[in-house]
Amino acid sequence: MSYRHPDRDQIRIESVLSALGNPLRLGAVRVLDAGGEHNCGSVLAVLGVTAKSTMTHHWRVLRDSGVITQEPSGRENLLTLRRADLDARYPGLLDAILSGARTDTDG
Repeated sequence: MSYRHPDRDQIRIESVLSALGNPLRLGAVRVLDAGGEHNCGSVLAVLGVTAKSTMTHHWRVLRDSGVITQEPSGRENLLTLRRADLDARYPGLLDAILSGARTDTDG
């Protein structure tokens, strides 16, 4: 199985903001912001989500909006934050959103 990902120039601000407006998806992006590839299971464990099926829709929204890449690897999917693409399209946006999320969670 292969997933379709929008090209950098196809990423739209309204899709990104909508995708990141959900607390569970924002939490997943915070985990992915550590860098590198993460398997779905490790992200779910950090988020405290026990059912993989719960996240299927959320992964699709994040992928279709251009926030993450999702690539099959054996029986897992590997997730990567598209930070370079998001920073190129909307400089500072991701940092501002993640900083705000940390403030809201920690404050």
